[in-house]
Amino acid sequence: METIEKNKEKIAKPAALRISGAEAIIHCLLAEGVDLIYGYPGGAIMPVYDELYKFQDKLTHILTRHEQGATHAAQGYARVSGKVGVAMATSGPGATNLVTGLADAQIDSTAMVCITGQVPRHLLGSDAFQETDIIGISTPVTKWNYQITKASEIPSIMAKAFFIAKSGRPGPVLIDITKNAQFDELDFQYQHCTGVRSYQPVPKAKEEDLEAAAELINKAKKPFIVFGQGVILGEAEEELRQLVEKGGIPAAWTILGLSAMNTDHPLNVGMVGMHGNYGPNVLTNECDVLVAIGMRFDDRVTGSLDTYAKQAKVIHLEIDPA
Repeated sequence: METIEKNKEKIAKPAALRISGAEAIIHCLLAEGVDLIYGYPGGAIMPVYDELYKFQDKLTHILTRHEQGATHAAQGYARVSGKVGVAMATSGPGATNLVTGLADAQIDSTAMVCITGQVPRHLLGSDAFQETDIIGISTPVTKWNYQITKASEIPSIMAKAFFIAKSGRPGPVLIDITKNAQFDELDFQYQHCTGVRSYQPVPKAKEEDLEAAAELINKAKKPFIVFGQGVILGEAEEELRQLVEKGGIPAAWTILGLSAMNTDHPLNVGMVGMHGNYGPNVLTNECDVLVAIGMRFDDRVTGSLDTYAKQAKVIHLEIDPA
């Protein structure tokens, strides 16, 4: 019996593939369902580009004219497709050119993984040619970042990167890979990441909070809903429509929440904020209960907080506690 179980275990676990770190990166992307990436090559990321050439039938690469353009293109792709956008750049100026796109993705909750090349491990911290501390530079504008210095780290870190980028409130992740890690070999096996200790991407709503919110809405005389991109990211468009229609509650959108509800719906009253419509802004300052769904009260929406919806009780449905 013991022999049978050991044989089953051998069948269930395929033999590891001995490949370079650069090729491992390509296999990680394919394992995550990536079929389109944007980037601009350079010396420190060239080993990955050399391997990419071998996978042209499975992975399409769009050569942008600037690394910043690669991040914005990846953002657009992520929003339209619902997948994680991927961008690649070399070290130094190539990596620093990603910062604007990373910041934009962070603020707009766009799932993106950026891969940068880096000088070899033994040159880190020596002001080597085209070496910059992209981990330190990108920390304020990424959901998570990590520097890979050993080829063996690549599968687990790439899996973690995609999990963090697309789970909870989506955002950008940057993975910096030293050149030696791209050249060195590893026994490649890939396992999708399903959780990270201490990282809770989806907070649990308390039953008593939901009941209190329902009671506030039921007792409201002039309720008003403002919805944002969180409805789209959470694929909750139908639930939003049901809430609006069941309560007969007028609803307005933030600029990123535009497509969460048909604009010709009789209870869709337009866009709020300084670039929005007059009617929704009037309703904001007349309602007695403001239900904010998947929006973050951006200053373009609120204007002066001293005068914003001071008369209303606020119910805020938001995945990010911050």
